[in-house]
Amino acid sequence: MTTTPAIQATELVKTYSGKDGEVQAVRGVSLSVEPGGIFGFLGPNGAGKSTTVRMLTTLMTITSGRAIVAGIDVASDPDGVRNKIGVALQEAGLDLRQTGRELLQLQGRLFAMSAADAATRADELLELVELTDAADRRIQGYSGGMKRRLDLASALVHRPEVLFLDEPTTGLDPASRIVVWDEVRRINEAGTTVFLTTQYLEEADQLCDQLAIIDAGLIIREGSPQALKDELAARVDLGREPSLDDVFLDATGRTRDRVAGQVQEVRS
Repeated sequence: MTTTPAIQATELVKTYSGKDGEVQAVRGVSLSVEPGGIFGFLGPNGAGKSTTVRMLTTLMTITSGRAIVAGIDVASDPDGVRNKIGVALQEAGLDLRQTGRELLQLQGRLFAMSAADAATRADELLELVELTDAADRRIQGYSGGMKRRLDLASALVHRPEVLFLDEPTTGLDPASRIVVWDEVRRINEAGTTVFLTTQYLEEADQLCDQLAIIDAGLIIREGSPQALKDELAARVDLGREPSLDDVFLDATGRTRDRVAGQVQEVRS
């Protein structure tokens, strides 16, 4: 018995016309995301990661290729896809003048819920992301981690089958990051497929069942975090067990200098 993928992309291409001619941001990306898991999408800046996600979420047209999300063709029925997905972008789109409860109830009404159903759904989500105690405070008084959790809740109002998270913990302190990880796990355990882009390799290692690494507009490595580390260990003797950082650097041809007391920097 075969399972229909939550996301199926085939030879996706995105081409721009620039001052210097035609630019291919994505050059034939194919990937398959099984339902019910957490899929990680990794890549250096400029690799085509955000462009691919924007095509999958109907925010950008597809130059060529095909994408099926939640069983619906992205190009032929973008509205149908939007009703099946949730999207939380890197910059949370929150009205700071509202309370958390007001924002979630408004989202519910925008998805054609009755006032009673929207209120019930808001209560459910506030409990899910552990913001019940702050529900009636204005969002401008929320911490960065609280805003991120509220943004996750907002993307879940209409019970999407697939949730796209674009670098959900960027800019958060380590404690807040771990709290968001817990929220993502809870959302996934409730049955939502999660497509996660992240710049934190530890985050991908902790959360994701499967990964794809993109560079220069192409998928260059795929598999579970452990399978990718095992493959590198079998091919390269590092004198220790490889980390996902090692896999990423090997796949993309980048290097990292380690100097005590300094931030680790990835270089071309």
